[in-house]
Amino acid sequence: MDRSTVTRAIGQVRPLLAGRGFATATGVRLRTLADVFAYAAAEGVTLRMDATEIRVRRPRAGRGGRKAFVSGKARQNTIKSTVISDGTGATLWCGTHRPGRVHDHTAVRIEGIDALLDAYPQVRILVDSGYQGLAKKHPGQVESPPLKLRPGAWEPYRIAYEDKRKQQSSRRIAVEHAIAELKWWRVLQRFTGRRELLPQTVDAVAALVSDRTITW
Repeated sequence: MDRSTVTRAIGQVRPLLAGRGFATATGVRLRTLADVFAYAAAEGVTLRMDATEIRVRRPRAGRGGRKAFVSGKARQNTIKSTVISDGTGATLWCGTHRPGRVHDHTAVRIEGIDALLDAYPQVRILVDSGYQGLAKKHPGQVESPPLKLRPGAWEPYRIAYEDKRKQQSSRRIAVEHAIAELKWWRVLQRFTGRRELLPQTVDAVAALVSDRTITW
């Protein structure tokens, strides 16, 4: 079979998989962030949210927006995606694909998460320190790790801080497992194709991972 035939077949299958949405135990498929919030509100699910970065090709020299893909955290050219899971590590949604320089909080804010949190006050989300601003704006709904103590803090305060941080981390770890499921796929460890195809590829892989997780 010729390589062009395989490439054409992949190009036809990729959008079909990406548009399937994400499976749930109730049989409902989630395709948008609004669907996730409605599902969490109806089923009483506490969401876990985190972002992951995938290395991509560096834009050519002289091309506009070249620095937008340089991640301040990874120090590499990346595209950042946001993953939301439930407490079992099942992927409920993957989206907000943005260049690596975009902050985690900014990516979901552009997606309209503030309005969704206002519309569904019963929904709770566990996040990491990259979403401190979101937690500050929506106290009681968004839970982030406690703020770091100053150097030389009193020992009882330090012990209490470590206990609270570990408790929050152990409850949030499910989304890290969901991200690990995605990163097992070689194509998402370092994407060597065209950058504009990565968002659709991530959605396709996430949909397959979601189906497999639910059927286990």
